[in-house]
Amino acid sequence: MIDPRINEAVELFEEVLIYGTERLLRTVNNPIWNEYSREQIQVLKLIDKEGCLTSRRLATLQAVHKSAVSIRIKKLLNHDLIRIVETKDKREKLLELTSAGREIVRQSNHLLTEYLQQLMTDRIDDEEFEQFLMIFRKLRTIMRMDEG
Repeated sequence: MIDPRINEAVELFEEVLIYGTERLLRTVNNPIWNEYSREQIQVLKLIDKEGCLTSRRLATLQAVHKSAVSIRIKKLLNHDLIRIVETKDKREKLLELTSAGREIVRQSNHLLTEYLQQLMTDRIDDEEFEQFLMIFRKLRTIMRMDEG
């Protein structure tokens, strides 16, 4: 039997992601979020985190069909935010960020950080914040161990 707290944790996490993203986009008006979709920004962030990625890996990470990723990649290529890197295996092409793509990621991260700081200031004390960080660091470690 699944611990009901796990169900609650999943629901809370999903709600924070869904409603937090919607509130962020509604509250913070910035040209990069008008020009690029959430999914395209996520592609840039994933490539930034991984260094280089295949379109197949992006589709897996975004939990979408490869054709959806292809559309996102095409727009990002057209805006010179990513480039294709040839590998020894001609069938495999890696995607990496250009300097313009890295700048979009930097701007997006900065906006998100500023917004969250404003949202959390005077609502979450230092001890609660440290607990939050400890739990998320632990979850990241657990999830990375399960990748292998």
